[in-house]
Amino acid sequence: MHSPSGGIRQIALCFCLSTAFTLQAQAPNAVPAKTAVEKDEELRLVVMVSRHGVRSPTGKPGQLNQYSFEPWPAWSVPPGYLTAHGAHLMTLFGAYDREQLAAQGLIAPSGCGDAGHIRIIADSDQRTRETGKALAAGLAPGCALEISALAEGTADPLFHSLEAGVGHPDKLLATAAVSGRIGNNPQGLSEAYRPQLEALEDILRSCNPGATCPSAATAAPQSIFDIPSSIAQGKSDHLVELHTPLSVASTMAENLLLEYTEGMEAAKVGWGRVDIGKLREFLQLHTANEDISQRTSYIARAQSSNLLIHILQSMEQEAASHPVTGALTRPGDRLLILVGHDTNLANIAGALGLSWLIDGRRDDTPPGGALVLELWKVRDTEEYSVRTFYEAQTLDQMRNATPLSVKTPPERVPVFVPGCSQADGSCKWNAFQQTVRAGYSSAFVE
Repeated sequence: MHSPSGGIRQIALCFCLSTAFTLQAQAPNAVPAKTAVEKDEELRLVVMVSRHGVRSPTGKPGQLNQYSFEPWPAWSVPPGYLTAHGAHLMTLFGAYDREQLAAQGLIAPSGCGDAGHIRIIADSDQRTRETGKALAAGLAPGCALEISALAEGTADPLFHSLEAGVGHPDKLLATAAVSGRIGNNPQGLSEAYRPQLEALEDILRSCNPGATCPSAATAAPQSIFDIPSSIAQGKSDHLVELHTPLSVASTMAENLLLEYTEGMEAAKVGWGRVDIGKLREFLQLHTANEDISQRTSYIARAQSSNLLIHILQSMEQEAASHPVTGALTRPGDRLLILVGHDTNLANIAGALGLSWLIDGRRDDTPPGGALVLELWKVRDTEEYSVRTFYEAQTLDQMRNATPLSVKTPPERVPVFVPGCSQADGSCKWNAFQQTVRAGYSSAFVE
């Protein structure tokens, strides 16, 4: 006969083991990919909205030199181009995607048998087209996957709908929406992020002794705090013109990110004065600026609606088992990859109210990161559900070009979709459809 105390110890032990297992399962890299055998479900379609890989800065060389003692580093490719390192990283990502999708039962582990069921659509820029090619090389090596893209310089309505002439946005309303989020006080952003801005300025106005260090008589560079702050109605396809020290600092933080993830030698990353800790601090500036400029509801809906509806129609086509007008996939396709920009990801997140924490950074959209939508079907029924994730290589995985696999994966975290996500993270199909339709505006659909 067991003693009462022994029974209590056994219960306590079971509770501790159960708790430890639960905590482990909640760790981002400990969560295994949902497999096709769980709950007798099968994965039917995956949609990935990906940012392009590591590129060179988009601004003109030297454009930011007025704010620093030392010049920003030169790059080996033209402004805004995908680098060779960036392409390699995306090939590694594609190989990981193949392994994970195979483990989930969506496609075969190797070979070209699934090539006809994979669709890759890229924006027209060099960095997006080349990212698509790199992903394809890793995903299905030797299979000559087709990359669909418009001609260089052409505004693609999927990725740049307003520039392509889709819809007639109200710029005054957009300006009011942004103004309302910042208290109608663009100067206030400098105070809201003063600690990070001061830390960045300290890097900019420092100098490493050496040939490039200016003499004491050299005038100090312009302070980022002296940049005038203003907000006005946008021009051309820009809805709002918001100019602040934060917006300039956001560009600088992004450029420091690119230096680090490109694998530049430490002496060149922020002139040798920016380590990963400082980089994480500065990236808060980029995320904050993107939140205001791209996640503000009206702007997010205006700029993402055309992309969102076509994604939904592609998923509806699979669920309905017959062609649906507007679908980007062909009947029977298993994987749709859309290669765009961080703005596309931020716009979708703003329209649907999505948020994530990945690699220690909140709502960041680093090179190669992707929003992943999985459409699952319960076998022998017509019951579907959607699971949403965000995946991205860590900063050091990008810097070191770390090979990826299901055993050494990139960061992959579940994303809760307000309006439809349940306790297990999934959305019932009908609820997901209603949520997406509530998140886009038909006024901005092609």
